[in-house]
Amino acid sequence: MARPWHSLYPEGVPYEFELPNLSIYEILERSALDYPTRIAFIFGDEELTYAELKLSCDRFASALYKRGFRKGDRMAVMLPNSLEYIIAYFAIQRLGGTMVQTSVMYQASELTHLLRDSEPKWLICRQDQMTKLEQTGFIEQLMIITVNKVKECQSNFHRLIRETNIDLPPIVINPRVDVAILQYTGGTTGKPKGAMLTHFNLVSNAFHNQAFYAVQNNSEVIVGNSPLFHAAGLLMLNFATLVAATYLVVEKFNVATVFELIKKHSPTLFIGVPTMYINLLQSADLKENDLKCLKICTSGTAPMPVQVLEQFEKKSGAMILENYGMTEALVTHRNPFSHKRKIGSIGIPLPNMDCKIVDLETGTEEMPPGTSGELIMKGPQVMKGYWKNEEETKRTIRDGWLYTGDIGMMDKDGYFFIVGRKKDLIIASGYNIYPVEVEEVLYQHPVVMEACVFGVPDSYRGETVKAVIVPKHGTSVTSKEMISWCKERLATYKVPRFVEFRESLPKTKVGKILRHQLVEEERIKQGSQ
Repeated sequence: MARPWHSLYPEGVPYEFELPNLSIYEILERSALDYPTRIAFIFGDEELTYAELKLSCDRFASALYKRGFRKGDRMAVMLPNSLEYIIAYFAIQRLGGTMVQTSVMYQASELTHLLRDSEPKWLICRQDQMTKLEQTGFIEQLMIITVNKVKECQSNFHRLIRETNIDLPPIVINPRVDVAILQYTGGTTGKPKGAMLTHFNLVSNAFHNQAFYAVQNNSEVIVGNSPLFHAAGLLMLNFATLVAATYLVVEKFNVATVFELIKKHSPTLFIGVPTMYINLLQSADLKENDLKCLKICTSGTAPMPVQVLEQFEKKSGAMILENYGMTEALVTHRNPFSHKRKIGSIGIPLPNMDCKIVDLETGTEEMPPGTSGELIMKGPQVMKGYWKNEEETKRTIRDGWLYTGDIGMMDKDGYFFIVGRKKDLIIASGYNIYPVEVEEVLYQHPVVMEACVFGVPDSYRGETVKAVIVPKHGTSVTSKEMISWCKERLATYKVPRFVEFRESLPKTKVGKILRHQLVEEERIKQGSQ
């Protein structure tokens, strides 16, 4: 069925194409065969070619197999961005296991929930995480493999890789059925849920990205900023492997480290979130030509302020392509790499995807272009379901359509825009206010570095608008000045009634501002008054 956005596809990109029925390990196997000497990953002073990476993965998989790891077993991996993470990931996929993504930032209570819910038999972590694990009470139930932070102190992880006798079973994986990853959601609406992502989900997304980026195999260098234990980072790992790119592994985003990598390796692709671009632009280390090597930059997880996008593109000469994705469906929309992009839009659906904007009440009536409603979608990237949670799966996936909970709008040309979350919508005196509208105006102020807008209770209006702002270093502004700024640019009912200034905002591991945490802090504060 023809859709409005199909006319916007880059030349040579089909609306639909037959996706190969490959496992995740098989995309590594293909790149290792075709480009054995290509540098696959660089981490500090360490490098691995594709042939060396496959050999390390096979050795580690063989060692796991000898110790009883079998297809369908679950292994929790709690490692920062590192070569060990990458080796473990592909080794688990080689054996048909399921990798349970585990944030290194989890504390004992969060770990307890994840381990109880996912029921892994195995766990890989750094030695310094053992204290937290002991507090969960699960340590006796797990086969634990440790990684030492200091390479000279060889851990049992590295000893396993050194086993040279590779003895592996045949690859018996059904990509459309077998769950490769349990990716836990952020838990903003309760306890985190484990999204079951199949090999087909993940490999399809890699092929879609290859088509939309129009990259050449064996030619790209990617800055890997996002945590690999987050879906955004994992997707770029798969994409990089598919196209035999060189992936610069960044353990934790740091402006100085990123600038050093850019100067040394001249990357062509930069994968980031708005806060990363803001920090790079604000850095005193930024020189005139530092960013000129970049060809494509992407931004996701939160709307990119227009001012930031324009400043970064002017400095780099690269295009920032905004995209959209979620744990349950990976990346589903991208702006095309051409003059057809629209700033502020999440772009258009990727091949093989169908999307609708439906009414917020019933979720059944498709809304016309220019009208907001809930974004729903179907396609090869949509998860299999939530692990051990049929009720929530049925609520989220209906008749094959994934209900995102995001309020969106499709314009007459077929571009999609996200205007807020259903739960973030502010209703003041009957008017709908989307936080992103107000934030966009705040970001236009020369003093504002970061901003977050949300609703607070109001006895008269039901709700009213509050803004929390982080000013740029060395600047100052008053609440009265910010409110006046908004009055000149927004309808009266959208203007913040309260403005708070902070030195920083709470964020997720990938830099997304945690609006719900600010809302909760406000609720507690209101309750104590």
